Amino acid sequence: MKLLRYGEPGKEKPGVVDREGRVRDLSALIEDIGPKALAEDLERLAAMDPQTLPAVPGTPRIGPCLSGVGKFICIGLNYRDHAEETGAALPTEPVVFLKATSAISGPNDDLVIPRGSRKTDWEVELGVVIGKRAKYVSLEKALDYVAGYCVVHDVSEREFQLERGGLWDKGKGCDTFGPIGPWLVTKDEVPDPQDLRLWLEVDGHRYQDGTTRNMIFGVAYLVSYLSHFFTLHPGDLISTGTPAGVGLGQKPLPVYLRPGQTVRLGIEGLGVQQQRTVAEEPEAP
Repeated sequence: MKLLRYGEPGKEKPGVVDREGRVRDLSALIEDIGPKALAEDLERLAAMDPQTLPAVPGTPRIGPCLSGVGKFICIGLNYRDHAEETGAALPTEPVVFLKATSAISGPNDDLVIPRGSRKTDWEVELGVVIGKRAKYVSLEKALDYVAGYCVVHDVSEREFQLERGGLWDKGKGCDTFGPIGPWLVTKDEVPDPQDLRLWLEVDGHRYQDGTTRNMIFGVAYLVSYLSHFFTLHPGDLISTGTPAGVGLGQKPLPVYLRPGQTVRLGIEGLGVQQQRTVAEEPEAP
């Protein structure tokens, strides 16, 4: 299934994409695409025929594909080519940090460049959505705890992240720095999460074009590994790292986002995002 949420911000409704690519309304069956639905309703939803549900008219805004995210967990330097382009040594264990859940936005919402930013950068990533409680799970059973997958844009402000002292988090959690979706694709439609192509373009120029085969630590390893440090709950989201081609790694000089640009990114089978970059508006006095 390709599950999604549509409607105005804060008023999204649950939906599903039918076999013709139309959005169908799931409101009669579930309240939202969130932790409860993932833990209790996926089997029931898989048994229903989307063609029997009401079609959603027009072209509504597509919201974040998941509500109620408890933990937004990110993995840094998890692609060999990306670690090499940044000059970093290949990690011997996953590099883990948390992204503020307030950064989550819709896949096509504006990407807001924060005040004072000079180095806002892009990162296309595979998102892994947890479907049931996971604690000390084995590598062999780790994928049993996955509900599905989505596109994540792990937007990063490199000066905030790398030059302002402390941890990475403050360069990762700005508002709109975590677009997710358009769909939450259930794992039955993704036979091998380590065989997906992912890409990103800025103003039509393709900067990133990679494959999840290049991950240092694969999806199953990450789910198992993280579950040994904290309990994973339904609705937790793991963003698994980015391939080479980020702005920071461009030669001879880095390239960063500025207002008025268009960023387009996608993952094979998981859909496409497109954002317009805008400057953060000053608050009214």
